[in-house]
Amino acid sequence: MFKRVMVILLAALIASLVAAVVVGVQLSRGGGETEQSAAASAVAPSAASSGSAALNSSCLSAADIYQQLQPAVVEITSTQQGRSPFEPSGTAAGSGIVIDDQGTILTNYHVVADATNLEVTFSDDTTASASVVGTDPGNDLAIIRVDVSGQKLTSAPLGDSDAIRVGDPVLAIGDPFELEGTLTQGIVSATGRTFSEGQGTRPIRNMIQTDAAVNPGNSGGPLIDCRGEVIGINTALENPTGQDVNVGIAFAVPINTAKRSLSDMEAGNTVSHPWLGIAGQNVTPALASDLNLSVQSGAYVTVVSSGSPAQKAGLQGAFSSESQAQRSGSQPQGGGDVIVAVDGHDISSVDELASYLDSQKKVGDTVTLKVNRGGQEMTLDATLAEWPG
Repeated sequence: MFKRVMVILLAALIASLVAAVVVGVQLSRGGGETEQSAAASAVAPSAASSGSAALNSSCLSAADIYQQLQPAVVEITSTQQGRSPFEPSGTAAGSGIVIDDQGTILTNYHVVADATNLEVTFSDDTTASASVVGTDPGNDLAIIRVDVSGQKLTSAPLGDSDAIRVGDPVLAIGDPFELEGTLTQGIVSATGRTFSEGQGTRPIRNMIQTDAAVNPGNSGGPLIDCRGEVIGINTALENPTGQDVNVGIAFAVPINTAKRSLSDMEAGNTVSHPWLGIAGQNVTPALASDLNLSVQSGAYVTVVSSGSPAQKAGLQGAFSSESQAQRSGSQPQGGGDVIVAVDGHDISSVDELASYLDSQKKVGDTVTLKVNRGGQEMTLDATLAEWPG
């Protein structure tokens, strides 16, 4: 899908994108910035037209949205201690979103990770010390809080990211390259994007893709719809050149993803996510024909991670290890299980399996998998673990 992703931070890039990796399972194919020393059906034309008219009638101007929401966007400066006497401390900068009048701020986890000190700068240039309250590293989210005794804060309204459509106008507010309060405009370029920072890391699913210009320093800032509601947290951008430059393809964590974690993070918790521990491919008619499979859809298991719930449940992959899959070019020759249902729900792809686990299950839950192995159906029970690392 994507080749390289630049996590939006002030001075450095983070890792490359692993294409089509999904929660708890991985689909196979056939920032922090640091400054040393200092993220269906067809619609009838009349219905589409009326929907568009309703959207336009409820939209605000970019200037009005900026005036209302810019005070709710803050700059976050974090200080990291060097990990050894030979490694100097550094600073990193990103953005954040005030979400209530108690000083609660939503941002990216990578903006505040490993910080020994956090300072928040508001739109009126006042500053305050902040502390991390709770985190969701798997979705690159964090909640920090400042002491706002006697202060009146502007908070941003949170929208519904499930309601957005490709082509909808969006705005981004943040502090790219330390240029505070910068507004950029674009559209929703795509929805449902999935990526990971590297092999074996938990992917973030359902990302919003936009062409609104975001750059290092925009991390943690809001992606806003035309009604002035936050629909995403700007997190990463496509960077095939490896250079510190906007190329018009950016990604935001959906606000509905953040909403699911908010109560846990505000309670001071680190949010965990369920892990099955497989890599897989979608079964297509072509793959079924090539591998002589007896089913035409499902999640074909290519690799089962060592020590994972999948291995303990007895799932079998086409390859004995990830390294063997990489050496073969991830082109299976057969022998892997096909997962066709989970807890009685039929699935037709790896993504459907992952979506079910992520939205319906928690760490420690047991799932029942219906598996086709060599033309024979069987059921296996797996107790989900927490994503490692």
